[in-house]
Amino acid sequence: MQLYLKGDRCYTDKCAIERRHYPPGQHGQRRSKISDYGTQLREKQKVKRIYGLLEKQFSSYFEKAERQKGVTGTNLLIFLERRLDNIVYRLGFANSRCQARQLVRHNLVMVNGGRVNLPSFLVKTGDVIQITEKGRKLPMILDAMEAVARRGCPPWLEFNKEEAQGRVIMFPSREDITIPIQEHLIVELYSK
Repeated sequence: MQLYLKGDRCYTDKCAIERRHYPPGQHGQRRSKISDYGTQLREKQKVKRIYGLLEKQFSSYFEKAERQKGVTGTNLLIFLERRLDNIVYRLGFANSRCQARQLVRHNLVMVNGGRVNLPSFLVKTGDVIQITEKGRKLPMILDAMEAVARRGCPPWLEFNKEEAQGRVIMFPSREDITIPIQEHLIVELYSK
């Protein structure tokens, strides 16, 4: 399944999934039946790789989502979407979440006027995310801001291209998250 981890490359013919959609090696084209546990584990690993998380981080997000009121799977996805590196990617300041994480770690992102260098920082409603003056001159960020027209900005975020800033209008609902994730499989895996 295509996870769009490589940014714009995933939208071209150079995408590895488009060229070869089976695992590498001589046994890659063999069909094998995956168990229920295997599909649940595969879904969890997919979400971890999409958002660039380690196992301990992911399980702590799941525990937080489980303690909150509402549907656990939806709460988990909302927590993951609220991460600062994901917001920077969604606003179009970076071509991939990995690149967004690097921008945050290099002190090029400000939240409400203060620099934040933690990719796992959870934004709140009304927070203003802005690129620093130094960052606005980088060609990598300028190219990514041009590409945001193709990708589009989610309806729960407000983007201002002239000032290189965005605002969180509200938390995303499940319908706003367009990534093909079956969160109920993750909840079933952790409830064993």
